[in-house]
Parts: sequence; C-alpha cells; structure tokens
Amino acid sequence: MLIWVDGRPAELLSVKDRGLAYGDGLFETIAVSAGHPILFERHMQRLAEGCRRLAIPLDEPGVRQQLLDFCQLVGQGVCKLILTRGDGQRGYASPNPSVPRLILQAAPKPVYPQSNAEQGVRLFPCLTRLAEQPLLAGLKHLNRLEQVLARDEWQDTEHAEGLMRDVSGRVIEGVYSNLLMVIDGALVTAELSRCGVAGVMRAELLAQAEKHGIVCQVRDISYDELLAADEVMLCNSLYGVWPVRALLTHDWPVGALTRKLQAIAQNILDC
Repeated sequence: MLIWVDGRPAELLSVKDRGLAYGDGLFETIAVSAGHPILFERHMQRLAEGCRRLAIPLDEPGVRQQLLDFCQLVGQGVCKLILTRGDGQRGYASPNPSVPRLILQAAPKPVYPQSNAEQGVRLFPCLTRLAEQPLLAGLKHLNRLEQVLARDEWQDTEHAEGLMRDVSGRVIEGVYSNLLMVIDGALVTAELSRCGVAGVMRAELLAQAEKHGIVCQVRDISYDELLAADEVMLCNSLYGVWPVRALLTHDWPVGALTRKLQAIAQNILDC
C-alpha cells in the first residue's frame, strides 16, 4: 500500500498524534481515475470548511499539490486523505501553535456487486442514532464511532447499506452514503445542520439536478415520508448512485429520476 506522511513515503505515525488520541482531524475519501482526483474541488472545499470550523491551520496550496502528486502515482483507485491537528501533549487543549499532519493512503477501488447498481439494494434499519452537534454537522471529521456501531449491526450480504436517523427520528443518511428520494416530482435530501455528512457526490448531484430543471429540496424528512417516497436512492463519491429497492417489508421501484442521476454520477466517475 502506498502511504505518504507529510509528503514522504512512511508507514509509522507518532503516538502523540491528536487524530489518534481524540479524532482531532478530518478526512476525505477520493476516487482517482487516470491519476486525477474526482470531484477534486468539492473535496477541497469540504476540507477547507472543516479546517475553518475546527481551527486547524490549512496550507491549502501545499495540500493541493501533495494530493495531485500522490494521485498521479495512484493512477486508478482510491486516495484517503487524513489531516490531523498533529502532535500534542496530554489533555484536550490544542497545541499552540498546531502543526497539522497530512496522511495520504492509496487503495484499490472497492468492487461492489453489479446488482447494487442495476436492481438496487436493501437498507438495514440501524438502531444506532446520530447525535445532534451543529458544530460538527456536515463535516467528514475523524469521530466515526456512530458509523462503526451502526455498521456492526448487520453481518449478512442481503443488506448493502444501513439507514441512519438522528436522535429525534428524522431520516438523515446511510452509514457511508447520502440518501436522496423523489417526493411529488422533487428531489429531496436531508437537511444536515444538526448531524450527518455533507457528501461531495450529493452536492454535485443536487447542482446537476438543478441545471436539468429538477426541483430540489433540502429539508427535514420523517420516517413516514421516506416510506411514502416515489423513489429512493443512495449516493457516494466511490460508487455513484444505487437505487434503494427495500427497507424491511417496504419496497420502492427503481424510477426514471434515479436512473438519470445514476447516469450523471457515472459520467462524473468516468472523467
């Protein structure tokens, strides 16, 4: 596995790193095609917003260049970018000044069953709920224990993803995907100011949908609204769009808008 730490090949990390101690950092999972990071600008925008909110110093030109150089070596696959606050001493107080650490890891692109994209997937109803924390909402921060607990709720191959709701019962997202649905002709996705991850593929699909004249709504979604939706789909930056065909005993058809967004997402990933 190809790994860089602060721009150099390495496989070791300081035990003082605050990403390890406190999850004090951010990450991006980036598809790489022909040496190019897909949705590069959206990944960088989310990283910059995360650094702003967490007050982690960001050398944006330096990170951009390292990422581009690294992706050239990767060629085809996945690049995981991790930016931590760097080393610290015991205690929660941030070091002053902070010296962030940039970790880049390469991996092959995951292989999913073709049926996920063609026939759709079944959602597992996760019991784990997402806590509401507006300061962290939308960010791809390193505190992912909620997702770890949720993913451990099912071990079968029947379910490709899990449905995650917040502590108030609102529909938010999948364990590693964003959720989109079609309700009365509009493309609807969850409002993420309390919790959840604002995915880059989600952002791009909403932008593309609006360009195609599709009404888009970002708002709170109840569980009953999800069940009553005309179409349901999942999206992320590695696989694009998967139709959702079932949750427990409820079934949805694979509709025309799902297929349209699926084609748009595939074109993005094929660039």
